[in-house]
Amino acid sequence: MSEPARRRERRWTRKRYLALMRASGPRSVRFRTRLAILTGAVAIGLVATLFAAAADAAGEIFAAQARAHPYAPLVVTPLLFVALVWLTRRFAPLARGSGIPQVIAASEDPPAATASLIAPRTVAAKALLTLGAVLGGASVGREGPTVQIAAAVMGLSHRILRVPLRMPVVIAGGAAGVAAAFNTPLAGLLFAIEELASAYEQRVTLLVLAAIVIAGMVAQSVQGDYIYFGLIGAHLPVTAALAVVPAAGVAGGLGGGLFARLMLGMATGANRIAVAARAYPLAFAGVCGVVVAGLGVATGLTWGTGYSAARAMIVGTDAPLWFGPAKFAATLATAVAGLPGGIFAPSLAVGAGIGNLLRPLFPGDPASAIVILGMVGYFAGVVRAPLTAVIILSETTASRGLMLPMFATAFIADAASRWVCREKLYHGLSRTFAMRG
Repeated sequence: MSEPARRRERRWTRKRYLALMRASGPRSVRFRTRLAILTGAVAIGLVATLFAAAADAAGEIFAAQARAHPYAPLVVTPLLFVALVWLTRRFAPLARGSGIPQVIAASEDPPAATASLIAPRTVAAKALLTLGAVLGGASVGREGPTVQIAAAVMGLSHRILRVPLRMPVVIAGGAAGVAAAFNTPLAGLLFAIEELASAYEQRVTLLVLAAIVIAGMVAQSVQGDYIYFGLIGAHLPVTAALAVVPAAGVAGGLGGGLFARLMLGMATGANRIAVAARAYPLAFAGVCGVVVAGLGVATGLTWGTGYSAARAMIVGTDAPLWFGPAKFAATLATAVAGLPGGIFAPSLAVGAGIGNLLRPLFPGDPASAIVILGMVGYFAGVVRAPLTAVIILSETTASRGLMLPMFATAFIADAASRWVCREKLYHGLSRTFAMRG
């Protein structure tokens, strides 16, 4: 090769290298976007773990105080409800409620949402106020708030690395929160597609899906490889499933649909109670606190997430038949009060109560399987995400042998829930944040 030809080749190679570095090098938008997603996913796993530990500690503090002073919550809980609602409305109105509707609303305009719905200030208030609700014995879960916090963490990583935040990434951040909160990476993936995106045709890249798995694995590496409700491994014979599945699907779906309809009616309806609640939010919060405190003191079981009661029913421990309705009322009163907090874990507890109600109808069948199917049915009825409901219960109980009955129950529950409430709960609630987002 002649010397001029070699010079031309070197020049071409140098130009190609520089162009490649501009397109994919460390300073390129592509590289920084990938780095933002991956670092955001790792941070979500760590933040979700810290928040879970704080929430568990707050729950233990309340339980200890309630044992030492059993009637104190009759005064403390209503006052705390009023204080939390006042603080939320005064300093962080976008932090109220679950957190999942905020992420759905944020996905419509991610850049604007990083300064409002998923701003660091909003989610910091969300975390602190949710912990306050747990300290007061409110029937709340940490999973919904974790979703909003996770989306904010992903937004912050993109802001630090100066890359645009896109809708699929917001969805991935929120779903990564589910994966980290429950130690259920597969459920996080399905939740991203089924609930947050609300459309299977939504374009979500493999890198975004990888972020969901990474967040779950980081949380798992910190917390240890655990199963949320323990290794249950429930199963149900086919002949028994033919009877139990329709009962659990219809009962759970109708109950979940009723909860969703009441929630939406209070949030967006024009009925007299909803109008009065919006006109006098602090007084209404106090009334809701009285309901939660009264139920908690009377039963001793409806406080907090209801995890212990749900797990006891899953493993076959006899529980009072009134637990499901009582937990339903406590969760509804907490949710409509206007303070921050999620409904994921309390919904699983209500579902366990529904399964417990069905146990006397099928005395010869495994109690754990009936309770789990009740949980699937009610959860699917509330959130109208049947695939997510099945995978969450499968991963949190290691009951993969129950998968087919769970799928059938979830789809029946989804249909039954539509009879009671046509609109999906989280998407209906997201409309209350759309104008602010």
